[in-house]
Amino acid sequence: MGLVTWVKDRLFCDLAIDLGTANTLVFMRGRGIILQEPSIVVVNKATGKVEAVGHRAKEMLGKTPASVVAIRPMRDGVIADFEIAEKMLDYFIKKATNNRGFLLRPRIVIGIPTGVTQVERRAVKDVALRAKATEVYLVEQPMSAAVGADLPISEPTGNMVVDIGGGTTDIAVISLDGIVFDHSIRIAGNEMDESIIQYLKKKYNLLIGERSAEMVKMQIGSAFPLDEPLTMEIKGRDLRDGIPKTIVVDDQEIREALEDVITAIINAIRIALEKTPPELSADIIDRGIILTGGGALLKNLDRRIREETQLPVFITDDPLTTVVVGAGKMLDDLSLLRKVSLI
Repeated sequence: MGLVTWVKDRLFCDLAIDLGTANTLVFMRGRGIILQEPSIVVVNKATGKVEAVGHRAKEMLGKTPASVVAIRPMRDGVIADFEIAEKMLDYFIKKATNNRGFLLRPRIVIGIPTGVTQVERRAVKDVALRAKATEVYLVEQPMSAAVGADLPISEPTGNMVVDIGGGTTDIAVISLDGIVFDHSIRIAGNEMDESIIQYLKKKYNLLIGERSAEMVKMQIGSAFPLDEPLTMEIKGRDLRDGIPKTIVVDDQEIREALEDVITAIINAIRIALEKTPPELSADIIDRGIILTGGGALLKNLDRRIREETQLPVFITDDPLTTVVVGAGKMLDDLSLLRKVSLI
């Protein structure tokens, strides 16, 4: 390999990773987002061998034999299974670098939730280093989202970002390249899915899996009444008879199922607004609240928050990728990256 080619490859090997509870996204410097897959690993319990990762692993969710188990190594935005998380991250890095990561040893920026402990930060950093990273920077997800949404974070103005992921909802008020106030709750997209599962179990004695609940949430879930009612056919197992059963539910029922989770998210936003310094509160009145993360895609969530807070609410152009795009942009601005990264 020639020197020029090596330098070029090294330059474009630096990675930004949004290591999420539900999905992992990888951004390569100079190329953009090159990988977006579920944070799921399927492992053979007898041998410990990894059978599948990402999309293929998600397809197996709820369908594996007793000898094979599907594991989510991330829980509530932090590593729950260190060994499996390392294997997952190693797989994604090798896939992103075409198996050349062991030669190029990328510099990596990882977005993590606000409010994680020092031990949890260390765990994330150690996993990345063991997966052959040469340098690892940890950046709080709302900060990455603010950069990804092109907010003027370096100016003396208040920017409120609400990042609703799979395991956590992170709220931060940002000004002068720093987080003035942050608040995080471990309630987000996964809790929405679980609420749907429990609602259907209680009301219809119908048991459905995670994938089905997520599909219901995406298709007819909402936080505020819709302009046109929606219905959906749901298939599952009848808990009384033990046989397959099909029911039809409408958006109002699913809205009822999601109410406690949505209320918890709105209460967290209220807490952040109450504790924001007055001068920055005035900026938020003018600039509004920025929503990002997969949970921001829930129908009419922005409208519900607008009704509850009486503030402007905006959703980023692509909520699912805003965090990783912001982390990727910081690879080109090392002075900002060093300023906002966690020790």
